[in-house]
Amino acid sequence: MKKEFVQFIEIPEDVQVNLDGNILTVKGKEGENSREFKTGKIKFELKENKIVLSDKKATKKEKRTINTFSSHIKNMIKGAQEKFEYKLKICFSHFPITVKIEGDKAIIKNFLGEKVDRGCDIPKGAEVESTKDFVTVKSIDKEIAGQAAANFENATKVRNRDRRIFQDGIFIVNKSGKEI
Repeated sequence: MKKEFVQFIEIPEDVQVNLDGNILTVKGKEGENSREFKTGKIKFELKENKIVLSDKKATKKEKRTINTFSSHIKNMIKGAQEKFEYKLKICFSHFPITVKIEGDKAIIKNFLGEKVDRGCDIPKGAEVESTKDFVTVKSIDKEIAGQAAANFENATKVRNRDRRIFQDGIFIVNKSGKEI
């Protein structure tokens, strides 16, 4: 059944939003975030201090798409106001792990006593800080921050061993303000 579906997103006062065709740019005190949306039949417009996503004859697919776009836009606005922060804990039982940041790469030394260092890529736009027990990832874009944190977890994945015994690794403990 096709019905009219409209979603409104409030724009805070300290955030500037610019819509150029399908490209949405959000500027805030933390920086600028830009994204292209493939809208299709969905109407995408700026009215006063609101972003309006609408479709006159929306099916389930268009409703899902509008809700997804709405979530992406809210994350862009939130990221422009304050950066998304992921905290990862460095866990080890016997061999102390050290994490060293070199440009857009992170080097993980002495993981499970291995002689060869493990590494992971840090996506462009992510700021990574490493202390003795924690790694902190910050970014304006939630997807970039999440990918950087996931790269650390994947780099220290234990293979061909019993996970009940070998519990070393780097694990996400805090996702943008939410404890895990």
